[in-house]
Amino acid sequence: MEDLRSRFTFMRGNLTILTIRQIVGMFFRRMVLSYSSLFVLAVGGSSSQIGIINSVRPLAGLLMFPISGYLTDRTSRVKLIALADLMSGLTMLSYVLAPSWEWIAVGALIQGFMVFSFPPVSAIMADSMEPQNRGVGVAMMNTSSTLISMFSPYIAALVLEAYGDNIGMRILYGFLGLQAVFNSIYVYRRLEETTKPEPLEKMPGVIEILRRTYSGVPKLLRNMPLSVKAVSIVVLLAFLSNGISSPYWVVYVIDIIGLTKIEWGLILLYESILKVLLMMPAGLLADRIGRTKTLLVAIVFSLISLPTLVLATDFTSVLLIRLGAAIAGAMFIPASSALISDYTPREMRGSVMAAVGRGTALIGATGGGTGGPGLGYLFVIPVMVSSLVGGVLYEISPVYPWYFVAVATIVQFLCVLLFIRDPEKAQN
Repeated sequence: MEDLRSRFTFMRGNLTILTIRQIVGMFFRRMVLSYSSLFVLAVGGSSSQIGIINSVRPLAGLLMFPISGYLTDRTSRVKLIALADLMSGLTMLSYVLAPSWEWIAVGALIQGFMVFSFPPVSAIMADSMEPQNRGVGVAMMNTSSTLISMFSPYIAALVLEAYGDNIGMRILYGFLGLQAVFNSIYVYRRLEETTKPEPLEKMPGVIEILRRTYSGVPKLLRNMPLSVKAVSIVVLLAFLSNGISSPYWVVYVIDIIGLTKIEWGLILLYESILKVLLMMPAGLLADRIGRTKTLLVAIVFSLISLPTLVLATDFTSVLLIRLGAAIAGAMFIPASSALISDYTPREMRGSVMAAVGRGTALIGATGGGTGGPGLGYLFVIPVMVSSLVGGVLYEISPVYPWYFVAVATIVQFLCVLLFIRDPEKAQN
């Protein structure tokens, strides 16, 4: 028991603060994201307009990721995170007051600017973990947030049953905004810097930062190890799959299969329970037997579960599919995140993670899961296109998005098998 406790002594200081921030944020985000597509339909939108809304959200990343990546390596990471959380909370008003789907689209576009918190959060996390603990560290943070948020979809379903999709979603968005303001204050007062910020007067202007960033992309890509490029492609394919399919999980299971909102909430609850049970063992597995082997197993489970939604006919079959997604997600995140950190030098983490993200993506996201900390500016345009394509595919035939998921997962499997290897010596 003493050995087990000592295994987790590194989870203190900044990692504790970021874990609490993640727990609070995830609890309310899962309430909203699990049913966000129903809100679009409730205010007069259609399935294609769901795709439009999810496509505009990443647009601001083309501007914000390069700026944030540059600033993350040179200025206060804590202030960047706190400011992003505060602004994110304020932008929730556009959802709470939205009279039509166009307002939701505007809110999604504005919300997209808040991604400038992702590179500093990713950099502080990587800086605060020793290489030998990165897999289990990421797993522990995700386990904690999933453990608390596992009840979120079910609670949200009860709210929607009581108040309807329109008013109920406005209530949920309001709580999401309040938690973001809380997190902003908490981070600003408690989080500690891991680098020494440069004086602001030395900083170039926005145009110069963008010029340096995008002109430096060829050099950045040349300097990336092959495994980092391959992991980035694997993560990108996960984002593309989510962009095409994630907004339509709730629509498909309710409209096509015939489940109720309560049944869908229960399925997501059971999925979360399994993910909580598996996340820590998966993190330990990534640290013990290797990131690459763990990642490969995760993709196999993804392949045999997600695309089979087109064959599902009842509660049980959908539940089994989502349990497969839980296994894949629990193993994918710690393994892929650790690989990116292992290969990236500390002084370059802001720039690299701004370009290709943290190395994480949700497997089988169930509600507008096109963004997140794993997104980088090199992924923005492909993810936007995937969201638009998803809406078109679903209108043509509800099964087409999951056909795409099957093809993308096969490509992921080949990338890991052929090009990804654990580093001989991980970066600190």
